[in-house]
Amino acid sequence: MPAQRRLINFGIGATALCLLVGGAVIADRDAADTQTGKGATREAPEPERATAIGAYLDYGPEGVQRMEELSRWLGGTELRVGHSYLPGDLWENIEGRPGFLASWADWRKASEDRMFVLNTPMLERNEERVSDDEVRGLLRSGAEGRFDEHFRGLAERLVQLGVPDTVIVLGWEMNGTTYTHRCGPDPAAWKTYWKRIVTAMRSVPGQKFRFDFAPSRGTDAVPWTECYPGDDVVDIIGMDSYDQPPARTFDEQVNEPYGLRKQVDFAAEHGKPISFPEWGLFRNGDNPEYMRRMLEWMEQHKPVYQTITDYCPHGVWQCADNPQSSAVFREKLSGLPDAEPSLPAPDPSGSPTTPGPDEPAPTVPAPDTDDAGWCLTVPLNDWFDQWLVDREFCGRD
Repeated sequence: MPAQRRLINFGIGATALCLLVGGAVIADRDAADTQTGKGATREAPEPERATAIGAYLDYGPEGVQRMEELSRWLGGTELRVGHSYLPGDLWENIEGRPGFLASWADWRKASEDRMFVLNTPMLERNEERVSDDEVRGLLRSGAEGRFDEHFRGLAERLVQLGVPDTVIVLGWEMNGTTYTHRCGPDPAAWKTYWKRIVTAMRSVPGQKFRFDFAPSRGTDAVPWTECYPGDDVVDIIGMDSYDQPPARTFDEQVNEPYGLRKQVDFAAEHGKPISFPEWGLFRNGDNPEYMRRMLEWMEQHKPVYQTITDYCPHGVWQCADNPQSSAVFREKLSGLPDAEPSLPAPDPSGSPTTPGPDEPAPTVPAPDTDDAGWCLTVPLNDWFDQWLVDREFCGRD
């Protein structure tokens, strides 16, 4: 509203004049407040959403089908997180072969509030016990940009599938010794390589990826803080946390060096939310105390999402080896808000009704052999050495 008015009718009384001028001043102040985001036009802060719940059930279409079955077992509790893994055997599989991710993309797009979490290896031959010397050389090659095209290709595929907001759990458990993409042999090169991957994937038009830095709980081979690549290339600080030694109790898991407490504090220092991409039972057996305390810890610290690893020995629904922990999990997570009201409340003492495979291998999924198409890998690297990387050209029958 303008700050000044021209008074045309001088016969207006003094009282009316005061009201008019006063109204103009108030209106001007409101206009200024509107421009600075204050005053009546300020929107109320969006309420904090509850942690999105999911589970790793299988890497392919069977995992999608089991999501609905697990939801029914939980009395209709909505499972908003789908979790899968890219194979880490060959580069063409890390890029996401045609058809491999399609079922998960369809599941994600069926509801606006769903989340798709994808564990993504940083190197091929990811579980082949590659030596530290070779890992060091591969990390340095990655830091120099040799593998950028593979991750740009993955990003393009995810955008084309309509899941540009996928949460990328990149190079998970990097502080350990299991994977070729481990950090220990050269933390500086590892961090630079992570940055290159994120930069390559963010360069793809239409992407809205979030990158989850998810070490395993504890010190392991190297303190995971030594691998942290920087706030500009990390969106979530996750942790894979299984019930196993050296921590004998849940309190020890919280307070051990680089344990659960360190994750929460480190994330707060860096202004990041937390997550639990992998968690569950392990070497301490069927432990209902761990299950109860872990779920209470999540309720207290509100991770963005949590996905239990649901196969033996870790799980509670597809694994019949943990009946006591299964009862705790079911009791605490059944019938949560947004649960389907038409579903009957479950008996918390019951056992899983739809067991799946006892021990699917989450980190080495096979390519989708049912895809109606063909792919041809052209060995450009063999022909042109380091100037070009191998590329896969695919078609559909």
